[in-house]
Amino acid sequence: MRVLVTGGAGFIGSHVVEALTASGAAVRVIDALLPSAHPAGRVPDLPAGVHFVHGDVRDPVAVEAALADVDVVCHQAAMVGLGTNLDDAPMYAGCNDVGTAVLLAAMGRTGTARLVLASSMVVYGEGRYLCATHGEVVPRPRDPAALRRGSFEPPCPRCGADLAPGLVDESARTDPRNVYAATKLAQEHLSASWSRVTGGVAAVLRYHNVYGARMPRDTPYAGVASLFRSALERGEAPRVFEDGGQRRDFVHVRDVAAANAAAVEWTVGAPAASVRTFNVGSGVPHTIGEMADALAAAHGGPSPVVTGDFRLGDVRHVTACSRRAHTELGWQAAIPFEAGIAEFAALPLRR
Repeated sequence: MRVLVTGGAGFIGSHVVEALTASGAAVRVIDALLPSAHPAGRVPDLPAGVHFVHGDVRDPVAVEAALADVDVVCHQAAMVGLGTNLDDAPMYAGCNDVGTAVLLAAMGRTGTARLVLASSMVVYGEGRYLCATHGEVVPRPRDPAALRRGSFEPPCPRCGADLAPGLVDESARTDPRNVYAATKLAQEHLSASWSRVTGGVAAVLRYHNVYGARMPRDTPYAGVASLFRSALERGEAPRVFEDGGQRRDFVHVRDVAAANAAAVEWTVGAPAASVRTFNVGSGVPHTIGEMADALAAAHGGPSPVVTGDFRLGDVRHVTACSRRAHTELGWQAAIPFEAGIAEFAALPLRR
């Protein structure tokens, strides 16, 4: 099987390349080595036999050339994180949505009919919440005044009572609450349109909070695990926003890579014009504060500082139910939180 991995030099993409190569696939990588993800501009070490193309998914000529003789595309290339402010919106839309549109158009021209798309849990917005009186409810957008008062938990939109967070599955409504989230959902819609027009097959993987080896150093576009790890490397205490009680599902990057390999295999037997969405998470929620504490303890650095700061585009709780991936892909996260964090604490970040 011949697989093109876009963004295959990046944090997640490079692990996907390794997993696919180990499964026997012939792998080609296209990556623009953007400074936001590759400050040094260096190509990382890739497994023997992997063909690297320095190109941008927004370039139709480079993409069509990279697609030659490819059976499956594993689309990892994207801008990630919340960015710094709304001025980042054109860059996010360009990298994520224009890049995906250019890729899908080229796949249509070349007849490449199978796709694995890296999406994100951010498309859900807030996760699943239950009110004791009104059942399942969707919280309203976050109130800046309440956040400034230190009131971080979303109340029931009908009665104002406290809510109980739960696991969100793929049937949940989508409700993107920041620019990055909007671009990831647009990628999903573009892929569904491609599937309908061409009869192609798409597996959409909604990653939860991925961490592990080769995370980039501290940048405005890094994930929270990278920000905490970068602080510890500088000898500083990790700065935890809000009260640290935000619930997330931290999933190790090697588990995410294995999910991609399983999804590639799934596309082989799926009926034409199939689009299927899969959560990729551990299924075991942890708070941001717990993760910061575990990382600091494993690294032997300063204890985290809870700041009370907030970002309006964040959500309070979102954690995964990944039962569908287990049932249909035969995939399940295998690396426990404690072991994964201990490993991550000892590894250098990518420069």
